[in-house]
Amino acid sequence: MSEAAVATAGIDAAQDMRFMQLALALGRRGLGRTWPNPAVGAVLVKDGIIVGRGWTQPGGRPHAETEALKHARKAARGATLYVTLEPCSHQGKTPPCADAIISAGVTRVVSAMEDPNPDVAGKGHERLRARGIAVEVGLGSEEARRDHVGHIARMRDGRPHVLLKLAVSADGKAAHAGRKPAAITGEAARERVFWLRAQSDAILIGMGTALSDNPALTCRLPGMLPASPVRVLFDAKLQVPIASNLVATARETPTWVFGARNASTMAEEILTAKGVEVLRLDARNGLFDLKQVLKLLTDKGISRLMVEGGPRVAASFVKADLVDEALLFRGPKPIGADGIDALDDLPLSALTQSSKLVSRGSEPIGADTLEHFERR
Repeated sequence: MSEAAVATAGIDAAQDMRFMQLALALGRRGLGRTWPNPAVGAVLVKDGIIVGRGWTQPGGRPHAETEALKHARKAARGATLYVTLEPCSHQGKTPPCADAIISAGVTRVVSAMEDPNPDVAGKGHERLRARGIAVEVGLGSEEARRDHVGHIARMRDGRPHVLLKLAVSADGKAAHAGRKPAAITGEAARERVFWLRAQSDAILIGMGTALSDNPALTCRLPGMLPASPVRVLFDAKLQVPIASNLVATARETPTWVFGARNASTMAEEILTAKGVEVLRLDARNGLFDLKQVLKLLTDKGISRLMVEGGPRVAASFVKADLVDEALLFRGPKPIGADGIDALDDLPLSALTQSSKLVSRGSEPIGADTLEHFERR
């Protein structure tokens, strides 16, 4: 290859990466809003100029590719499509994106990764290649896998990706004695949590947290309230107070309550009248089988679940080896020996030194520190 050809290839590679980075950024706009479908980003480029862009719309449709094609119109002919996940090839509630790409006259597709959905799993790429479209797979794959962890877990494991969020004092506590709430982290950490909620399909807490904190579990950043996730509550006896924030705002922000099969039908009727959806499961000593919980959430389309409280619920997910990712917000002040341990009856090392998780480092957030762990 000549020096000129090498230089041109370098420019093309840099351009490909730049446009893929844009597609990834666009796809992230849909995180937490597109379930049951993955949040995909797409960019159409012709002669170095962006002619169309799109991302999966709320509720999962339209798909990113068809949004980009709609904006590009006739300019899509002869263009390159950058997309963060393999275009679908099967007929669902909408026609296959692969067919739309072919019909639009796109000549090249740069795809970050193959779709783990068995209905697709390479068939979209194959269909495009069969019609003479150049297909390249793998650019930006590491970032795409992080963005699509929920979709991957749902397809591969039949359950949502579980992110455990903990706020822990300097001495490893989560609350004052008697499970009284403690202000552990500062404003910067709380804002990060709001962003995490916005990127989650659902957020889960236990009854203890609901009673002690009376949380709203919403995204309290300017303009972000509509991005709040589904709120999920473990309440085997269906005793959550009607005046609680979760119930009082159930018509504005979806609220699902897990109750035992033998819990009061009258209580369910009262909650339902307030806009709460009650989900019944078997419960033993007031505790649910977490695998059954995750299966039910998966069946309802949830792919990214954030577990936010409290210590008992957090410990139950750690014990069941169902934590895929953990974010540990450490505050600078201690609570004291009589405080409640962050993982209830487990030492914090059960998470931080788990053989199933690996540390991805830490970063300062205001006066607090955020530690990040991921499944190996």
